[in-house]
Amino acid sequence: MKYRFTNRTGGSSTGAFASLNLGLHVSDEPSIVLANRALLVHDVGPIQYMNQVHGNRIAIIESVTDEDPTADALVTGIPGISLAVQVADCIPLLLHSAESVAAVHVGRKGLVNGVTLKTLEVMRDMGSTDIRAIIGPSICGPCYEVSQEIYDEVIVLHPEAASMTARGTVSLDLPAALRAVLTVQGVEVLNEFSCTVENSELYSYRRDGVTGRQAGIISL
Repeated sequence: MKYRFTNRTGGSSTGAFASLNLGLHVSDEPSIVLANRALLVHDVGPIQYMNQVHGNRIAIIESVTDEDPTADALVTGIPGISLAVQVADCIPLLLHSAESVAAVHVGRKGLVNGVTLKTLEVMRDMGSTDIRAIIGPSICGPCYEVSQEIYDEVIVLHPEAASMTARGTVSLDLPAALRAVLTVQGVEVLNEFSCTVENSELYSYRRDGVTGRQAGIISL
């Protein structure tokens, strides 16, 4: 499997975005973000990013373009094309098989709208059978405090997400819920989780508000 998860170190961005910010939508200087992205291209080759909107649209990538497709999952069956998902608390989910790979943006809304299941369906339609998953750094259950209303909305669909903060208020463990979804689908899960809020080398929107984006990147 050819994949990696970036952190916030090793780039040229400054201030709140220091230093390897890969997000063009967070008010960082675009030329610096593109320079940061170029560092990764040097390491892994052409990378396709996406304009993520917390939906469940999937884009099948046949060539890398400068225009990021509006989607929350990218799939390709072409070797040499790297797919990227940008995050700062949501889960960067990477899916791999011998026939295709995918990069999936799984936040709370993505968990509810079934973006993972839709992506698996697309990969299987492309001939993928033995699919494996890698779950990267995201916010942990005790750090993701939510309102009772949001908690109830998610738990009715994904009871495995039930969690609690250190103060005893309700919270959501999205990685636990995602692991359960993948397990039901017969997908083996490799856990490369680290809490974005607790790890200062990672960007976290919940912790910092104004911040950059790290990425999960995968290719055939």
